[in-house]
Amino acid sequence: MNEQDYSPSPQAMRVALFVTCLADLFRPSVAFASIKLLEQAGCEVTVPLLQTCCGQPAYNSGDYEATVPLAKQVITMLEAADYVVVPSGSCAGMICHHYPRLLEGGWRDRALQLAAKTFELTVFLKDIAGIKPQGNALSGFPAVTYHDGCAGLRELGIREQPRQLLRDLCGIEVSELQQSEVCCGFGGTFCAKMPEISGKMVGDKLDHALATGAGILAGGDLGCLLNIAGRAQREGVAIEVRHIAELLSGDLDAPAIGQGK
Repeated sequence: MNEQDYSPSPQAMRVALFVTCLADLFRPSVAFASIKLLEQAGCEVTVPLLQTCCGQPAYNSGDYEATVPLAKQVITMLEAADYVVVPSGSCAGMICHHYPRLLEGGWRDRALQLAAKTFELTVFLKDIAGIKPQGNALSGFPAVTYHDGCAGLRELGIREQPRQLLRDLCGIEVSELQQSEVCCGFGGTFCAKMPEISGKMVGDKLDHALATGAGILAGGDLGCLLNIAGRAQREGVAIEVRHIAELLSGDLDAPAIGQGK
């Protein structure tokens, strides 16, 4: 969704954060950084305790029967919120686009209502909350390149928001990747079903990142970032892979993805 699809009142800044499975299990720092940014933007943030998977893995595998109860659970849990913010283009795309396609009748109506107030993190910060700089500029920082995840780019039209936020909040001008709109090869279950093709794609993506001379590759989808970081570790390549929320919040104390204990 974008700001043209939803017109909130200036006072309505109560946000429910949908953490996502990958952040919960592999990178909790993304959730904490997201909360910090949302509060910096003037939001009152809650993290609903009953949240689980959005159902995307089952949905992408064609198991709609298993996806429906998960979708209904997410809708029931989040529909009372004024806004829902997701630090993942793929999970936000699942809620905004695929729930209404999956469900019927009254549930579809409820899915559409939830979709209208659900936003990926950088879109919400830039287009809805209008976050202002608060001393997060990272002086002497390595050059940063940016990977556009397929779901965020193609389903939600996210491209300029993360770059503008890096510029405004951190003083970072992105060193653009060659073929920046090409998939990294993760693609959910695609990387497991077609490992040779997936491996070639992520190898190309890593080569393009290294060609920029950047010391950090950032992105907005942990699936992509885990895939790229894994390849970098296997090849012994010295490039940090981080979620954009960590850069924007200035919280870089934790090791990069795939590094440290």
